[in-house]
Amino acid sequence: MARASGGRGSGSRPLAVRVKSARRRKPSSKEWLTRQLNDPYVAEARRLGYRSRAAFKLIQLDQRFRLLAPGRRVVDLGCAPGGWTQIAAARVGPRGKVLGIDLLATDPIAGASLLTGDFRDPAIALNIRDALGGPADLVLSDMAAPATGHAATDHLRIVALAEDAFAFAETLLKPGGAFVAKVFQGGSEGALLTALKQAFAEVRHAKPAASRAESAETYVVARGFRGGA
Repeated sequence: MARASGGRGSGSRPLAVRVKSARRRKPSSKEWLTRQLNDPYVAEARRLGYRSRAAFKLIQLDQRFRLLAPGRRVVDLGCAPGGWTQIAAARVGPRGKVLGIDLLATDPIAGASLLTGDFRDPAIALNIRDALGGPADLVLSDMAAPATGHAATDHLRIVALAEDAFAFAETLLKPGGAFVAKVFQGGSEGALLTALKQAFAEVRHAKPAASRAESAETYVVARGFRGGA
């Protein structure tokens, strides 16, 4: 059960919500619930009808790097529950095309096409290309493997996903296109960064304000693709 710590403070800001201990609730579950209840991005996502708080990460990345524009073709890898796909569809508009894919089924999103499957499957990759109707302007990946609790292992797994996403993006992006992928800080993404710097005119790291301060996640943003699908 969650409860506020009592009224408001001396200002107008409400005091933090605390979660009462429960006999069957693990400490990690209690910490997660407390964090969710006190996260302003969670509340704002709910208010605006976004599928997840992660929507704000893409909004902030777009504000900084101007990734989305009317008429662009966008692929969102690992799209469920759909927060990034929602933002992309709204910003490219009816003249654009947004294709989201995930291993999990995703509820329909206005202005987007959704596929269920593994983008690394050649047959699924062909379906993505056909559904997109042409080369992509932007490939997004906010994918993260399920956490093991071992930081080094989790880092390697998320970098491997980013490498797979980049390998796919190379086959789909148009010249001048962009690629965004989640990675964890930790130094093991050197090979990925080297490959990105060879394939793109500009490669930057960014941590949106919506990323939790305690999280090691960051995003690699590559623009100016030198190849061509």
